[in-house]
Amino acid sequence: MAPALLLIPVALASFILAFGTGVEFVRFTSLRPLLGGIPELGGPDARQGWLAAVQDRSILVPLAWDLGLLLLFVGQHSLMATETVKAWMSRYFGVLQRSLYVACTALALQLVMRYWEPVPRGPVLWEARAEPWATWVPLLCFVLHVISWLLIFSILLVFDYAELMGLKQVYYHVLGLGEPLALKSPRALRLFSHLRHPVCVELLTVLWVVPTLGTDRLLLALLLTLYLGLAHGLDQQDLRYLRAQLQRKLHLLSRPQEGEAE
Repeated sequence: MAPALLLIPVALASFILAFGTGVEFVRFTSLRPLLGGIPELGGPDARQGWLAAVQDRSILVPLAWDLGLLLLFVGQHSLMATETVKAWMSRYFGVLQRSLYVACTALALQLVMRYWEPVPRGPVLWEARAEPWATWVPLLCFVLHVISWLLIFSILLVFDYAELMGLKQVYYHVLGLGEPLALKSPRALRLFSHLRHPVCVELLTVLWVVPTLGTDRLLLALLLTLYLGLAHGLDQQDLRYLRAQLQRKLHLLSRPQEGEAE
């Protein structure tokens, strides 16, 4: 029992790292673009046009750096999700496989956020500069971002968050209950095989709905949109299962004294 208990701090550390990274991701994708955390060098008049931008090293170099960071994250997130790598990690790390995957994903995302290079002199796809758009568009974007993040947190209620973070696997192992996925219904396993990320639409809203869509933000939105799109293959049966699970969770939350933990 003692060696098994030593797994708990590792799983908790991975969870804390992932939670902190999630909070930082909210700041990176929502608070910074909406509140103008990055100053513009020279203002809008100093920005390059699209044709001039492809010949300007001061724009191409940071874009290439940002692209490399995104490819590092996408590569890690995809490679470690393959069955071959998961089998190898399960062989050598056992029940900590999911926790290590979550921790590596959080570290890769931290690298993207901490070393991201903004391109303030680059061209913009759109920008709300004239009134009343300069006032109302940022406000509308802020409201949509708040709604999107609330929906993201709500959708996570449908899924087993402790299992997604790797905590449940360690908990079940310590208690000798086996693998949590073995207790899932065939409908749940079918959904998980089709769905790489449970909050695709909401994340796309956060990525694209901004008052100013600059060059580096466009790169971020395009690449993650492509990645999210390729990672999904839901059908009507999956959607019916999701709807039924959401209704069940809401019913349990409305009757906490009678509900049972899943």
